[in-house]
Order: sequence, then C-alpha cells, then structure tokens
Amino acid sequence: MDSEKKNYVKIFIAGCLWGSIGLFVKLMEAQGSSSSYTGFLRLFFGFILLAVVTLIHDGPKAFLVGRRTLLSCVLLGIVCQGTFNILYSASVTMNGVAVGSVLLYTAPVFTSVASMLFFKEKMGPLKWIALLVNVIGCALTATGGDFSVASLAPLGILVGVGAGFTYAMTAVFGKIAMREKSSPFAVAAYNLFFGCIFIALARRPWTTVDDPFNGRLLLLGVLYGLIATALAYCFYFSGLSEIKEASKVPVIASAEPVVATFIGVFAFSENISPVKVIGIVLVLLSILMFSRKSRSGG
Repeated sequence: MDSEKKNYVKIFIAGCLWGSIGLFVKLMEAQGSSSSYTGFLRLFFGFILLAVVTLIHDGPKAFLVGRRTLLSCVLLGIVCQGTFNILYSASVTMNGVAVGSVLLYTAPVFTSVASMLFFKEKMGPLKWIALLVNVIGCALTATGGDFSVASLAPLGILVGVGAGFTYAMTAVFGKIAMREKSSPFAVAAYNLFFGCIFIALARRPWTTVDDPFNGRLLLLGVLYGLIATALAYCFYFSGLSEIKEASKVPVIASAEPVVATFIGVFAFSENISPVKVIGIVLVLLSILMFSRKSRSGG
C-alpha cells in the first residue's frame, strides 16, 4: 500500500470512530446531559488524553508550533469543535440521529467549494459525480428512504446544516495547520483545547445539567473523549497531513453514517432496510471513487 492510500485509510478509520458520536450523545442524554455539556465533556477529556499522548510520543517541544499553525488551531477549536459540537449535539436532539447525520453530510459540498476557493483545487466531472453519489448514499443510509425531513422545523434544519458547515471547515483549517509539518497529535490537542475553552466561556455547560458530576455521565464522557475524539483525531490529522486534496477528506470520512447505522442495528435493534443497504453501497462506492490517485481535473 502506497503512502497516499495509507493516509486515506487513516481518514477512513477516523470516520468509522466518529460513527459512534450519535451513540454517545444519546447515552449521555439519557444520563441527564445537555447538548453543550456533552460537547464540553467530549472536548475536555479528549484534550487531556491527547495532551498525554503528545507528551509521550513527541515530547514537550511538540507544543511549540508556528503562528500560522496556532491560528489555524484556534479556528479549528472555535469553529470546528466548539461551535460544531454545540450544533451537532443540538441537531441530534432536535432532529434525531438519522436526520442529524443527513444534515451533517452536507459537509462534503462545503469542503469542495472551500477547497476550490482557498486551495485552487479542480473539481472535474468525476469528482462532482462522486460527491453526488456520496450525498445520496449518506441520505439513504441515515433515513432508509424516509424523507420526512421536509416536515422539520426551519430551526432544526438550520442547526443541522450549520453543523455540516462547521464540520466541513475541519479539513480546510486542518490542512492549513499541517502545512508547517507540526506534530499531528499536538495539532489535535490544541484543536480540542481551544474548542473546550470556547464552549466553557460561551455556554458554562456545567450549569445546564442537574448533576455535572454524575459518575456514569463522566465515565461516558471519558469514553466519548477517547473513542470518538482522541483516537479519531489522531488518525484524522495524521492522514490529513499528507493528503493533497482537502475536498476528498469528508467523503472518505463518510464511513461515519455507515458505522452509525450498524450501531443502531446492534445497540438499539433498529432494522436495516434494503434502501439503507443501497445507501451503504453508494457511500462506499463514493469513497472508492474519491480515493483514486489524483489526476488533473478530478
């Protein structure tokens, strides 16, 4: 396996780990957590774990990053962590896991447009077809063909699309952050640190729950911070550092709704319909299309 494909695999693994996000949101909600407190615990414990990993793997000097990297990490933290976690947790609460996932996966469209504007990436016919296949696949996987999302409240749709936009910017700001060849673990740790500070200052999330020191809730927060955060971002930024085209990243990471579907089947006894199977196949097909070696014009 060549270097480019290895990095695609890392992004794919990150997407698989993110597939557990909806599960943790629901489990923590059942323990009395709010959307902002759930997001805060995820970033707080994820940062602690990543800071330890960075110190062990790269040493204290890894935290000495350049100004451009630090600024990118601030944007990652505020936009792609703090704002995203609030919006996505709220979207899952307002719209449900399935619809929240559909609205989240407007992200590849935003990333593709941003990549054309900021990185001058070319979007040839094949990429646009793969992008369309991905969006349709994610929608079918998450909804099973039930498109009653049209009856949602405008605020719910706006929150969900906002989550998609803020998630999309992760690939853009992350690519900028990794240009100085900084430690991917340090970049990931800074990313979560600034996101955690943003949520703490903007929402004071510990005041939004009856018992912020609920033992089960904190344990779920640690697991959320480990599985769907620290591990996921280790793989994500490690792979992103060597991928040339940012527009490919959210599509390759779209294994997330596929994993979320299987979690729903095994954890909540949800049915997997033929339409969802078609959606899964389309998502995987789009990932294969986007993971092809880069050619001029897409």
